Amino acid sequence: MSVQYTQDFKEDAVSYYHGHRELGMNGCAKNLGISKSALSNWVNAAKEHQGEVPTRGSGNYSSDEAKEIARLKKELRDAQDALDVLKKAINILGR
Repeated sequence: MSVQYTQDFKEDAVSYYHGHRELGMNGCAKNLGISKSALSNWVNAAKEHQGEVPTRGSGNYSSDEAKEIARLKKELRDAQDALDVLKKAINILGR
């Protein structure tokens, strides 16, 4: 399971990197206890978004609406599966 970092942590990590460039990407990542690729991604994202590292919150959803839609789709799928089981049970008992 992957570790979720807060936006503040990501921005602090980018600031740490900029303040300690002599350590390089590997050294900074090691000192922070994160992977080099994560730090590299955050530094690149900060360049593109004027110093802010964008986060999407928990999960892989672009918004709260997308998260709610995924939850409702799962709920619908579960209800349809339960209905299919009941239909099969009725057919078996009706014989």
